[in-house]
Amino acid sequence: MPAPSEDKRSNGGTMRVYVPATVAMLRELVTAREIRAINDTAFAVTPALREAYAYGDDEELAEVAMSEAARASLRLLAQEREDASAADAGPGEPDAEGEGHYHAPVYRRAVIAADVTGAISRPDLDAGVVRLSAAIGYDRIASVHVDLAEAEPEVAKAVTVIDAADLGSEDAEFILGDAEDHQLAWYATQELPFLLELL
Repeated sequence: MPAPSEDKRSNGGTMRVYVPATVAMLRELVTAREIRAINDTAFAVTPALREAYAYGDDEELAEVAMSEAARASLRLLAQEREDASAADAGPGEPDAEGEGHYHAPVYRRAVIAADVTGAISRPDLDAGVVRLSAAIGYDRIASVHVDLAEAEPEVAKAVTVIDAADLGSEDAEFILGDAEDHQLAWYATQELPFLLELL
């Protein structure tokens, strides 16, 4: 859930955006000190989102944008798993324990909250979607939101059915609901390196 200070668009021409991510992407963020959203896509409280939720206040709309980013994180996890599986199918030697090279992703959704300029609303894609114009520097990040360990079993199941849910499967949507019942934990940017050491 967004912290109270994150519920409104920032002043000075900046917009609070919610960027879907994974633990692997967070590791890259800490190393590179910046991150580029996949396909430059993020979520925010846009005019189209306000229109779609006419009776929601800023805090409720921020929660909607955050939840959309968290669901998009499931799609990124599905892609990471597919990429890892494909790499494992290629030629290579087993590791020291005689096992293959496949390493499943860490099944925790992640969302990065940041204040950016130049974000363009894309209601043609979805009400809360924005297209970013550049990579996001570490100093622009307000907080990071990550699942707790107890969510991993449900998140792993949700990753398996995310494509079916996108196609309208009610059974898949039910499984996604189990994962989305878990709230993301809030972390300040200075806490991120220590969090990643524990994963």
